Amino acid sequence: MDNRPIGFLDSGVGGLTVVRELLRQLPHEDVVYIGDSARAPYGPRPAEQIRDYTWQMVNFLLTKNVKMIVLACNTATAVVWEEVKAKLDIPVLGVILPGASAAIKSTTHQKIGVIGTPMTVSSGIYQEKIQHLAPDMEVTSLACPKFVPLVESNELTSSVSKKVVYETLKPLVGKVDTLVLGCTHYPLLKPIIQNVMGPSVKLIDSGAECVRDISVLLNYFELNKSRELAGQNHRFYTTANANSFAAIAEKWLERSVNVEHVNL
Repeated sequence: MDNRPIGFLDSGVGGLTVVRELLRQLPHEDVVYIGDSARAPYGPRPAEQIRDYTWQMVNFLLTKNVKMIVLACNTATAVVWEEVKAKLDIPVLGVILPGASAAIKSTTHQKIGVIGTPMTVSSGIYQEKIQHLAPDMEVTSLACPKFVPLVESNELTSSVSKKVVYETLKPLVGKVDTLVLGCTHYPLLKPIIQNVMGPSVKLIDSGAECVRDISVLLNYFELNKSRELAGQNHRFYTTANANSFAAIAEKWLERSVNVEHVNL
């Protein structure tokens, strides 16, 4: 048993989609979350900057005595997951491999779409992971640079969002049977994305898939929190406005949350 919390990091509020799934599947575990909304989106930034910012968040989480770190950000996973994993002596998970594996299981016609930030898409990491596991897959990737700003500004259902999503995804409509939401912000736009892609396209939430891996590793390393310890102590931190972050977090997680502003 290990009663330390699990650490999550993201460029902003997107990683909350992973936390929501964790709270559903592993409700007794404690969460420490840091979202770098002040510097979001990460997708258009150069790799070296993303690396520096991610390490700042990793080091912040280490001060909170976490037992595991989840890079709940596809861009950070694409750039620095291997390096962080190699340097830390606690388990470090990314969201890309679980999403890639789930897409392969889901597709019926071997036609997989991947949407993500410019950095995630230009890295080619989803295509690489998918085709390494299943070489016959046809993978079409599309950068969606406008999606993260929509989510960070809480424009989840507006007519602006619907127009942006429709215009951005047009090149993929009718071309794929499975679509990987290769950014943890994107599930917050899931109803609009599903509407544009059509009911027959299976959407893969890479963050939600990652929680299955968290569960496996907690068991494997015997890191599960004792179920006898009543109550939860979740802590959320943001580099931007705590009230704005809390508004999105409470709506998405369907619970009240305590959010503190922090400077990295």
